[in-house]
This record gives sequence, structure tokens and C-alpha cells, in this order.
Amino acid sequence: MHEKIIILDFGSQTTQLIGRRIRELNTYCEILPYHSFPADDPTVRGVILSGSPYSVNNPDAFRIDTAALRGRYPVLGICYGAQLLAATAGGRVESAATREYGRALLTEVDANDPLLDGIRAGSQVWMSHGDTITRLPDTFRVIARTDNVEAAAFRVDGEQTWGVQFHPEVFHTEGGTRLLDNFLTQCGCTRDWTPASFIESTVAELKAQLGDDRVILALSGGVDSSVTAVLLHRAIGSRLTCIFVDHGLLRKNEFENVLRDYEHLGLNVIGVDAKAKFYRELAGVTDPEQKRKIIGRGFIDVFDEEAHKLHDIRWLGQGTIYPDVIESLSVTGTVIKSHHNVGGLPEKMQLKLVEPLRLLFKDEVRRVGAELGMMPHLLKRHPFPGPGLGIRILGEVTPEKVRILQDADDIYISLLREWGLYDEVWQAGTILLPIRSVGVMGDERTYENTIALRAVTSTDAMTADWAQLPYDFLAKVSNEIINKVKGVNRVVYDISSKPPATIEWE
Repeated sequence: MHEKIIILDFGSQTTQLIGRRIRELNTYCEILPYHSFPADDPTVRGVILSGSPYSVNNPDAFRIDTAALRGRYPVLGICYGAQLLAATAGGRVESAATREYGRALLTEVDANDPLLDGIRAGSQVWMSHGDTITRLPDTFRVIARTDNVEAAAFRVDGEQTWGVQFHPEVFHTEGGTRLLDNFLTQCGCTRDWTPASFIESTVAELKAQLGDDRVILALSGGVDSSVTAVLLHRAIGSRLTCIFVDHGLLRKNEFENVLRDYEHLGLNVIGVDAKAKFYRELAGVTDPEQKRKIIGRGFIDVFDEEAHKLHDIRWLGQGTIYPDVIESLSVTGTVIKSHHNVGGLPEKMQLKLVEPLRLLFKDEVRRVGAELGMMPHLLKRHPFPGPGLGIRILGEVTPEKVRILQDADDIYISLLREWGLYDEVWQAGTILLPIRSVGVMGDERTYENTIALRAVTSTDAMTADWAQLPYDFLAKVSNEIINKVKGVNRVVYDISSKPPATIEWE
């Protein structure tokens, strides 16, 4: 069993980022609701208390008995976590005269404290708080200050307990990763959480869990399901059967290309051409949610039909990843949303679930895939919606509209790769608008369709900014699409950010 750091979540928007930073330091961690500390877990090496949207003085604030952790484990409180440590030990936390959001500079740093080793006065840190600690308990000692915050960081005498008012997990804090690394050193962590160690332990666990049973897995062509397939294949070989359904809304030639990729990986894949079924059921439908439901239900029906042709299947493999698991629980312990990559299938098919990636963040999934020897273009593929082009065709979906969008999208994505821009954006794609406009081609008047180009930068898709692609690149894409895609005479570029817009249009 891996040693671990427990991150207790008090509702901060950056709690997942703390987890990602710890994992990047080759240390396994788990994010749990603030009240769910595993007191009897011998693998716990340290505890981090996250930030929170609450003030510690709010009657509804999330609170725990910090004395039960202090002295037993190394503890690091971040923002609210630091204020909670001070308040529960008899200190005072009050509303600050000046709220501090954004950049601040450390004016004094105790260079002898091991948490701040390598961090110097003048370093930039990132603040986000309305309260401040106005009196520390007697055994608490300030180890860093800013102009506005007396207790920017503190240490408890005689304990491995620290608090920082700033956020070391965010990119803008200089030395933030170094601070977290220093904390892991104080926890005695051996830093053995690597892609190779994950594969070794997971394959052994899958062999023990699955025995001689057979597993089916729905492939999407995306990163999560592809890495899941390769990992399961390494554990059980030919007892894994993958099903890849073409609902007619994939990118141009994607069905054939993905099947060829999976064949090279040695996977046992059944490819199902179900285009006619989906086009028939989508005919005349314009409402986005209704389209999504038709596509989702149709996928389940096709998958179920193919699965029943197989014998002795006991397990359903899914590409669930750690953010899905975290989002399934709120800090109050209630479900926010349930994540099932194949909605409804476990209940309908009465299969047991196996989810080998459920401990990994997305960037870790890619690293594991690379360690497994998977092709870079599979691992670096942009996110693509489950309903595919069905939600990038605004209005009714028809085979002709799919043809137009596939051709335009193929030009756009191919040129992004050719110009070296593909890996610089988080997600890119084309949208076919329900708008026709007048144009002139040669000496003839045209009245044809409009294509919108979308490209965004992001780290987690929770927020996104429009990608500032070069003008000459956009001009090239527009010219290629209008000249080569029959039925299009106008191309526009979407410069909306999320929020207020979403990445997809439907």
C-alpha cells in the first residue's frame, strides 16, 4: 500500500490543485470531505487542511477538532486551514481592514524554518482572503510576513504544524511547489508514486480482483477509455473485449483511424457502425438536450445489444478518473453528481464495475499512458464530447450537415497540427451554425452555411479563455474551408470565454 497525504477539503475551489501538486511531487494523496479523516489508516504520513469559502467565524463554517491531528501527524493549514488552526487553539481571526486578493510579496521570512527552506523575502505569493489572524495562540510563532499580513505563515513550537495564509498550490506563488515539497520532506515521504509504480501495483490488483473473469469496455477514442483499455489488457489480456460504436457523429475518418490505433495496441475491439440508427432517431430533432438523450440512450442500446452477443461477461470497465470521484461527494458528504462513463449500463446489465484509473488526475492518466508505450497522438488528443458532432451541429442533425462539418473540422484540426498549434490549445473544433448568408463565388451569388471556429486554453475546463490564434493562421483556415467544403461560404471565430459562455455551443 502506498504511503499517503490526506487533504481535508473545506470547500475550496483550489483543493484539487493541491492534490495535483502533491501528486506531481511523486507522492500519493487523497482528497476527502473535511469530516472524513481515516483515523486508523497506518499509511497516512501527513495532513493538509484546505481553504474554504467560509469565514471561521461564520456559524455555518466547516470545523474539525484540529487538536486530534496536531502532534500525531505533520499538519499544513492553507488559508482557511491556517485560520482554523489558530482559532481552534485560542487565537483570534477577524475581518481584515483590507481584503487581500491576488499578488503579495513576502517581506520577512524565517530562513531557518524547514517549511520555508529555499524561499526568500521578496518572493511573490498569491492571497485570497477577507479575514486575517490578528492574534496567534501562545505556542504559535510567525515565520513569514507581508506588508498587510502579520501572520503570512506560522509554526507551532514543538510540533510539525504549520499554517500559511497564502496559496502555495497556485501557479502565481513563487516557491509554492518548493514549500509543498518541504512539507513532504517533514512528513518523511519517500516519493514513490510514479507512473511505473502505479502500473505495477494496479496490474497486480486487477489480476487479483478479476481472476479469470471476462470484462467489456466501451471505447470512445479518448484518453481515459484508451488508457483504461491498455491497462486492463496488460492485466487480463484477451479476456478484455472492447466495443467502439460509430454513432455517425465522430470526426472525419475517426472510426477507421481509432480502430487501426487500437489494433496496433493489440486490443480485442468490436467496431459497430450504427450511423443509420442514430441519423434516423435524430431526424427532425432540434432541442440540444433531446439530442443528447437520444444519442446517450442509443449508445446504451447498441452497446447492450453487442454485449449480449458475448458470453460469461462479469465486469464492466470504465474510465472514471479521480476528479469524477471527488465531484461525486461534496464536503457535506452528499452527492453532487454521479459519474458513469456509460450511463445506466451497470444497472441494466447487472455487471460489476472495474475502474483502474479512479485514483488518477487527467495529467497522471497521460503519464501512465506514456509509460505503457501508447502513441502520443492518442494521449494528447483534445477532449471531444460524448455526443460528438451532434452538439456542434446547431439544430437538426442530417447526414449532409455531418458531411459539411466533418470536412470543415478536418481542415481546421489538420492545420492546427501543421502549424504547431494543436498542443497549445486545450480544445478546438468547428460548429455548423443554423445560419445561411449571401456570398459571391466567381460571378455567382451563393446562399450557404456558416462555420464557427472554436479554440480555448484551459487547465481543467472549469474556466477557459479563447485562444488568440495568429491572424494569418485563421485566414488560412477560413480560405481552405470556403474553397474546399461544398456548402460553406462564411467562417467566423468565437472569442467568448468561459464563463459566461461554455466551451461547447450546445
